[in-house]
Amino acid sequence: MSNRLNNILVPVDFTGKNKWAIAKAIELANSFDCNIHLVSVLHKNIFPFMPFDRTVFTPYESYPERKNHFEKLRELKAYYTNQVCGHGKIEISVLAGNPRKELTNYITCFNMDMVITGLTKFNLIQRILSSISISRLARKTNVPVLAVRSGGLVCHFKKIILPLHDDVSVGRIKLATMLARTFRSTVYMIALRKENNAGERMINEALEIMQSISTIPVQGIILEGKSLAKTTLDFAGRINADLIMINPLKEFNLPGWWNRLTNKLLSYSSKIPVITVGDKA
Repeated sequence: MSNRLNNILVPVDFTGKNKWAIAKAIELANSFDCNIHLVSVLHKNIFPFMPFDRTVFTPYESYPERKNHFEKLRELKAYYTNQVCGHGKIEISVLAGNPRKELTNYITCFNMDMVITGLTKFNLIQRILSSISISRLARKTNVPVLAVRSGGLVCHFKKIILPLHDDVSVGRIKLATMLARTFRSTVYMIALRKENNAGERMINEALEIMQSISTIPVQGIILEGKSLAKTTLDFAGRINADLIMINPLKEFNLPGWWNRLTNKLLSYSSKIPVITVGDKA
């Protein structure tokens, strides 16, 4: 993982949730002096619920819609450009094909350091698809995916929660350190109480790694609870946290048979931003 942010990707589908993601991207871009990439993926299934993209077979038919998407992106760029300070700039692109595949390729080709996506109140199908999309994208690209909703637009990340499960994620520690150093934040490392003091050992190991990177304020806390996801949300509410950093693991699915069935991740019940970081980031 890079020691700074150079390029931030915001997938755009021209819905209301995009403005929350773009606003957060601008905030980070102004703090790190980095670029924002607004990318729209044109995708049409040949048949409903069948993952076969029609634009691949009918490129001429899709040309007017591509042009329309590009014009909309130009309007967004013109609207937000004056809000970007420093040397950062806004780039726009229109892609065609499977959204996950096209975004993955774009992330790799143009060296994206973070993806920011907006969240709304989804119906069941949208929630399942979006949960899978965020987890897969973070796991496939090893690039952090930040999910924000309208109520999660805090000014800066002053209180960052880093929940630990079975192992210490160096990628999340490095990202937390970078953000905390920039925003002068406090990092709260939390773990559930377990047998043989496993939670304490994880926190001590993580503290050593973080303190070897930078001297930022950090606290290690052992909490009582059965679900790491629920305990993390409860703790975040008590301290008025600004950011939660998780792995794309099942341990961060909320408890309950219905939540497991609908793949309800912690990020969809959190009122504050949640960033998903792949294991190899």
